[in-house]
Amino acid sequence: MPAPRLDRRTFLRSSGIAIGLPFLEAMIPASANEAKKALKAAPRMVLVGQPLGMYGPNFFPEKPGKDYLPSRYLKNLQAHRDQFTVFSGMSHRYAAGHFAEVGIFTGVAPERIRDKDIKNGISLDQEVASHLGNQTRFPSLILGGGDVAWNRRGVRIPSEQRATNVFKRLFIAGTPEEEARELQRVKDGQSILDDVGSQIKALNRRVSSTDRDRLDLFLSSVREAEQTLQQDEHWSTTPKPHVDFATPTTEPSGPQLLERSRLWYDIVHLSLQTDSTRVVSLWIGSQERPEITGVNLGHHDASHHGQDPAKLEQLALIEEAEIKLFGEFLEKMKQSQEGGQSLLDHTAVLYTSNLGNSSSHDNNNLPILLAGGGFKHQGHLAHDTKNNTLLSNLYVRMLHHMGIEAPTFGASNGVVSEV
Repeated sequence: MPAPRLDRRTFLRSSGIAIGLPFLEAMIPASANEAKKALKAAPRMVLVGQPLGMYGPNFFPEKPGKDYLPSRYLKNLQAHRDQFTVFSGMSHRYAAGHFAEVGIFTGVAPERIRDKDIKNGISLDQEVASHLGNQTRFPSLILGGGDVAWNRRGVRIPSEQRATNVFKRLFIAGTPEEEARELQRVKDGQSILDDVGSQIKALNRRVSSTDRDRLDLFLSSVREAEQTLQQDEHWSTTPKPHVDFATPTTEPSGPQLLERSRLWYDIVHLSLQTDSTRVVSLWIGSQERPEITGVNLGHHDASHHGQDPAKLEQLALIEEAEIKLFGEFLEKMKQSQEGGQSLLDHTAVLYTSNLGNSSSHDNNNLPILLAGGGFKHQGHLAHDTKNNTLLSNLYVRMLHHMGIEAPTFGASNGVVSEV
């Protein structure tokens, strides 16, 4: 006799505490039609970026196609060879040096206006979150640092830079008193936002058109905050998931590049595995000298190598270690099963940078690797390194993977259809 089916929302309850269970086979419906639906897990997306590029000869294979000979860096990812595609000859086709960071996931050329204001578009993660965000506790997670997440009005969304705080928000349940205070905070916030909205409407009748534009921009942020608060009220009464992972208590410092990156990758993996979010952007990296054997230069110094062989080797040791960590993350995603398939099968994972050649602040021929997601991976897709294909064309394809049939994104002029 088959075991009784468990509800996906089954919780362990004791003394008023509820602990959410991970996905179990017993939660798969018995009927064939329902089972098929359970096996088709929701698509996810992870954007991983870092600010100092990748040294091209060590990253890109020389030969295109599936039977390429792996480069020095890609040798560390060969266990997943059939589950990723490396793209060469792609960029956003604008020159902005390090400032290109703000446009890496928007596909829009960044422009400074009115002193410190930046003209920008919505970032890829927030476009997806605007369609799918209400299905999970967190519409998206913006982690690590950088100025890479932007809402539809081109307003920057701050990144969470303390991994300990993020872990607590995701997985640590508060006391009944703390949860009551949180719920009251949400309710108070809704009342405050209602008051602010009415005040802004009154101000609109008294200010210039330029100020009205600024107020309209601010009001759009208020509306987004209202939506977030409404969602918070629902999730503040929903138990957080339990994870078999030691709660981090300290923040790795700047030189601890590998420890910090590994902790962020672990948090991303757990957040997806527990369906706490389906959209993550992670910006990692350090300007300082990382604690890596054989490295005695700061990462930024090594990246501005000027073709000096000694600096190039130091840079290679740093970047190779970064790629190895990325490979560890892919392996964890691959080992996590969900409805008969791996979490990696359901998750589009993009790894890139705003710089191609950091030594010359060149924003062309960016290092781009797309893994997982059920794409038709092609090994090495080589585009024109002189006349780059727009990276936004790949972003359109990624939106389609997420079930969002957008015809364009950013500055796109087509769609990458090979994957």
